[in-house]
Amino acid sequence: MKNEPKKYASWRQDMVEKQIVRRGINDPLVLQAMRKVPRHLFVSEALVDSAYGDFPLPIGEGQTISQPFIIAQMTQCLELKGHERVLEIGTGSGYQAAVLAQMVYKVYSIERNNTLFLQTRKLFDKLRYHNIVTRYSDGTQGWQQEAPFDAIIVTAGGQKIPTPLIEQLAVGGKLVMPVGDHFSQELIRLEKTLDGIKPTNLGGCRFVKLIGQHGWES
Repeated sequence: MKNEPKKYASWRQDMVEKQIVRRGINDPLVLQAMRKVPRHLFVSEALVDSAYGDFPLPIGEGQTISQPFIIAQMTQCLELKGHERVLEIGTGSGYQAAVLAQMVYKVYSIERNNTLFLQTRKLFDKLRYHNIVTRYSDGTQGWQQEAPFDAIIVTAGGQKIPTPLIEQLAVGGKLVMPVGDHFSQELIRLEKTLDGIKPTNLGGCRFVKLIGQHGWES
């Protein structure tokens, strides 16, 4: 970024090399995007110096910005090439959408919390992420008007993957979401083929609850 203090670029490089590359993330598009997106702008001013740490951070409204490695892992699992239209459920801080925006044609992001929705839309405009389209809605219902999507990423955990999201995933597309109970989940990737749905368990994780008609009750 222009006119940013050099320390942030240095912290980003360290984050990518020490937290992400060393743990096996090797997709060049993911690494390039995470070296570029100014993560410190997606947290509160009080937490700026912690923005590149190896842990999640609170962003208000009971939500968090995920640990950098988890962002990288989930993004790599989508196996993006650059032409895709991606649906994100749970805009939150906006960081995940910003990473995706560096990699794909267009990002559609849904947020159910109005405060987060408004502040994140303002940030996207400030940073000129013009290929991110946002919506204030129940993300568990997806975005039928814009379906099908080449990839779907859900940044909150539910007991199961919402049926509307599976229906809105294009054949050949991939969906990644944490699935489990209130306390812990397994990161599940679905691949939609002509023969059906192929699930893969990517291991344990912990996310905030996916709230909505096809998720947890508020």
